[in-house]
Amino acid sequence: MLAQKVLMKTLILLSTIAVAQAATYPVDCAKPEWKTLTKLSTLELKPGDQVLLKSGCTWPGPLVTSGSGSSDAPIVIDRYGKGAMPRIDGSGSGTDAVLVKNQQWIELRNLEVTNRGEGVAMRRGVHIWLDDFGVAQHIVASGLYVHDVNGTNKHKDSGGIIFRTTGKKTPSRFDGLRIERNIVWKVDRSAIAAQSAFYLRQVWFPSTGVVIRDNYVEDIGGDGIVPWACDGALVEHNIAKDCNRRADEYNAGIWPWSCDNTVLRLNEAMWTRTQKDGQGFDSDYNSRNTTIEYNYSHDNEGGFLLICTPDPADMGGMIGNEGVEVRYNISRNDKTRSIHIPGPVRGIRVHDNYIETAAGETVNVVQFSDWKGWATDSEFVNNTFISNGTGRYGHELTRSADGNFVIGPGFGPAKDVRFRGNRYAGKHVDRPEDAEAKTEAQPVKFKWAGPAFHPSKPEGFAAYLQKHRAWMVAMMKTAFPGASPALQP
Repeated sequence: MLAQKVLMKTLILLSTIAVAQAATYPVDCAKPEWKTLTKLSTLELKPGDQVLLKSGCTWPGPLVTSGSGSSDAPIVIDRYGKGAMPRIDGSGSGTDAVLVKNQQWIELRNLEVTNRGEGVAMRRGVHIWLDDFGVAQHIVASGLYVHDVNGTNKHKDSGGIIFRTTGKKTPSRFDGLRIERNIVWKVDRSAIAAQSAFYLRQVWFPSTGVVIRDNYVEDIGGDGIVPWACDGALVEHNIAKDCNRRADEYNAGIWPWSCDNTVLRLNEAMWTRTQKDGQGFDSDYNSRNTTIEYNYSHDNEGGFLLICTPDPADMGGMIGNEGVEVRYNISRNDKTRSIHIPGPVRGIRVHDNYIETAAGETVNVVQFSDWKGWATDSEFVNNTFISNGTGRYGHELTRSADGNFVIGPGFGPAKDVRFRGNRYAGKHVDRPEDAEAKTEAQPVKFKWAGPAFHPSKPEGFAAYLQKHRAWMVAMMKTAFPGASPALQP
């Protein structure tokens, strides 16, 4: 016991000494030594070091650092002074405007980042990268304003904030990565997205403690927010607007890929383009036990929700998609198809959701289709389906190259599809058998237009987030009064 106390005191003393010796680097573009950030890239940062960039300054990129902090003394890169955020302008001259590689216990805060150049190329705003590193703890990207990154729409790891794990010798993952309170605007291809070499189940090494929260993404070439190779990721209160604008590929607003135990909660996804996929939300394959709850989807051209997988037997080391639960979500005025289920997914529970389609629209409310197989064990319970145009239910007969489907009645080869106790209003064609169906459904009355924000004015973002979260919580409590006491503004 005495030895343990002595050891603890020694560790505390050493930690105190390290913090006391930490350096602060005030980086002022008016000073000759800080006209560029080359000097910063030569420093090996130590625990507790702070790199403070002066507000109102602009530097050519890239911003590159090395070194790691510690649990009680993280490295912090932040701003100082009043005025506009310090700006890192990659000008398209390099792949990454900001690079955090093989570091941990580091926080990146309150910077403006852009990387616009001539022609099409792989470009990123912020790149958080582990390569043959092992486990990296506590990396924070917060309060960043990332915009105008005209990368390539051919690769998903081009875009705004990209986090990757690669390597051939040492498996690498994040433990405690937080991406929060950032604005990502006008980037190609992805807004906030991951990539990992460790997604196959025989080399499965998922990141843990990943939180993607309170971000706003708009005018995105492809996908909005995509965690990849994670276990237990929380994707909460993000706003994805106008995604899939330019890629001409299959993209969606907010979705996990190759992830277990993901929770998508209190997000808003709107105006996702095209029918390739074009949904606001998606639970994709090589995943288990995704929960999608208390989200608001509206005006997405591809619809509300995609739940999909190809046949795992054809995927070489990946699993399918099973255990998806979809509850207490609102879909309003989504186009084409409300819920689309392609492939042999298993164990879907869709309950207590509110889905209202727009006047004049023909929407496939629930649609099953083939992707090297058909779904098994899908349950739809206590949902509200309000069709102000025509709602259809069925299975794929044909599809076109642009993602449009023709469906026929019934759910075709899909097995064990059950509807129970759902509420229906309006015109529903080929409605499934539902012995406990109710037809007294009434539209939810709510102020559907949320608070306004434009990313050209980032100074108003904090106030907008607070208003938006309160508005979202109020909407969910109105729509689902018996299920929402746990929601907090």
